[in-house]
Amino acid sequence: MADPKGFLTHQRELPNRRPVDVRIRDWREVYEDFPEGSLNKQAARCMDCGIPFCHNGCPLGNLIPEWNDLVHRGTWREAIERLHATNNFPEFTGRLCPAPCESACVLGINSDPVTIKRVEVEIIDRAFAEGWVTPQPPAARTGKKVAVIGSGPAGLAAAQQLTRAGHDVVVYERADRIGGLLRYGIPEFKMEKAHLDRRLAQMRAEGTEFRTSVNVGVDVTAEELRASHDAVVLAGGATVWRDLAVPGRELDGVHQAMEYLPPSNRVQEGDLAASPISAEGKNVVVIGGGDTGADCIGTAVRQGARSITQLEIMPRPPEARPAGQPWPTYPMLFKMESAHEELHGMGGDRAYAVNTLEFVGDENGHVKALRVVEVEGPETRFKPIPGTEREIPAELVTLAMGFLGPQREGLLDQLGVELDQRGNVVRDGAYATSVDGVFAAGDMGRGQSLIVWAIAEGRSAAAGVDQWLMGRTALPTAIPPTARPLV
Repeated sequence: MADPKGFLTHQRELPNRRPVDVRIRDWREVYEDFPEGSLNKQAARCMDCGIPFCHNGCPLGNLIPEWNDLVHRGTWREAIERLHATNNFPEFTGRLCPAPCESACVLGINSDPVTIKRVEVEIIDRAFAEGWVTPQPPAARTGKKVAVIGSGPAGLAAAQQLTRAGHDVVVYERADRIGGLLRYGIPEFKMEKAHLDRRLAQMRAEGTEFRTSVNVGVDVTAEELRASHDAVVLAGGATVWRDLAVPGRELDGVHQAMEYLPPSNRVQEGDLAASPISAEGKNVVVIGGGDTGADCIGTAVRQGARSITQLEIMPRPPEARPAGQPWPTYPMLFKMESAHEELHGMGGDRAYAVNTLEFVGDENGHVKALRVVEVEGPETRFKPIPGTEREIPAELVTLAMGFLGPQREGLLDQLGVELDQRGNVVRDGAYATSVDGVFAAGDMGRGQSLIVWAIAEGRSAAAGVDQWLMGRTALPTAIPPTARPLV
């Protein structure tokens, strides 16, 4: 602990976001550079607790006090070694994870927690800039072949670990580029794809093979896949989206978030001159108050929406930790993300405790408005409040209400893996499914969750595969799927 009084002498600080009127004109990430002196002070706030609850709050078990101390001391190369010891992709988690580690920070009991995420980002960005992130090919090959289905964070983590263990790993992705939601779900302003591409370059240099535009279960059958590989890791995610079955759902202009977001990313990739689903000049309604809803807002702002309204059926969350969500659990709090700043900057609205009754169409079959009602709940099962019905104009509606589980048709049906009551793939403590030699990691097994859980499960599944193939493993494991998280 380099500064035993750091948490007393320094206040929590984050880098500034670029001015709203500047950043909405481009798709670059929203944060400005963080001066090293400020970062040093933030790292010094870490108390090196006797029991660091941030370890438990992080599914990866990141060694947070250790690399905070190393950053404060200026030993950056040692810091990235400690960070990479538990996390394959800190450049992803540092930008995209909601930071349950910070919610579990002991300093957060009676003060503002340590800015763990920002320190994490600065460590990995500096490591890439200094050339410290290099390929780590295996010293020897095992001759075992492993197929990883899906190239999101769970699949990439499993693939990198298994490649480094010496196995011949092929990652299958049905999209035309590698990355899953990291590529086509996360907007550029939250994570520029250069961060993904440079990590993929490292993985290719280590020996991981990527095959795109391959829909396993259609282009390649499960039988063919198993015949050509010694083990299979299912990491296809929870891709079945939650829909809204109300009158007018069939109208043009009503889209799922994952129909709306990918084309805008393809514009940034240079595939399209403009998105075929654009908010330009339109009244936009985003249904869903989570991170995906915020992504839709930021995208609509940059496309030139006329107005934006975000609807959430739940009541407005509190700004302070409620009694029912005590430290060190992850609390559901009111947040002002960068997209929400942009929303309010254009006079938009975030409406809570509102339910959609109907999509109203025009004479051409295109949505023109939503009929909504305020509700009580959730304890009253969202009972409508009489006299609160109203219409909200909308020529574009995005549904950002989450996901229900993995797609069963195709690969899962062909494999015959056991599913739980929620439709997720059943795994044991080693991430093995009911089918011998087939493992599952990430949202496909645990349901829609956080990126940090995806990476943790990918790492753990890799250890399970390695143990099954070789009878032993030197790969580190993370939290097993049966553990009860703080999140």
